[in-house]
Amino acid sequence: MPFLMQLRDVKEAGRLAPFSAQVRPGEMVHLVGPNGAGKSTLLMRMAGLTTGPGDVILNERKMDQWSAQELARHRAYLSQHQGLSDKLGRQVNHISGGEWQRVRLAAVILQIHPLVNPAGQLLVLDEPMNSLDVAQQAALDRVLGELCESGVAVVMSSHDLNHTLRHAHQSWLICRGQAIACGETSAVLTEENLTAAYAIPFQRIAVAGHFMLVASQ
Repeated sequence: MPFLMQLRDVKEAGRLAPFSAQVRPGEMVHLVGPNGAGKSTLLMRMAGLTTGPGDVILNERKMDQWSAQELARHRAYLSQHQGLSDKLGRQVNHISGGEWQRVRLAAVILQIHPLVNPAGQLLVLDEPMNSLDVAQQAALDRVLGELCESGVAVVMSSHDLNHTLRHAHQSWLICRGQAIACGETSAVLTEENLTAAYAIPFQRIAVAGHFMLVASQ
């Protein structure tokens, strides 16, 4: 299967060491690692919102060759921090953080959903589970799974390692701007790799027929 996106030595001074990886159509990719690892920096480059050394290639075209309007037809991006200017006139008890997050998610999903936009190919999400309760997270997982089945690639950051272990086809483990491991999730989220990233010991144990990661002191 041809690659939808290729990253070639993408870097950001002081934030991200040269990073190379690929994303296939319909693939679920999770970026994991401690706070400040460089995940948001990398996601913004993948979304075409920043420029710098290295190449980000979508559909065999470098990002700087796409117009903003054309790119918006093929990829959607959810930032980690939501804007506040449209909410300043509202009372704080009128809408919760989880409700705002659901509104933001609905907007970016509709932007590239195949029933609305047949050209949609890539959904980039920076910590999309923020402020969502367990039921809302499960609903989002179902929608993202359906998007992947339709051929849309989903690339997202996550702090829930067990969620990544269950749902991600591919994982990129980053720490202090350096890639510790990239590839199939079960091969990336090993005790050794996670201990190197988080500086605490991990165990992978079997629970009800599934593996679960546990941090130990």
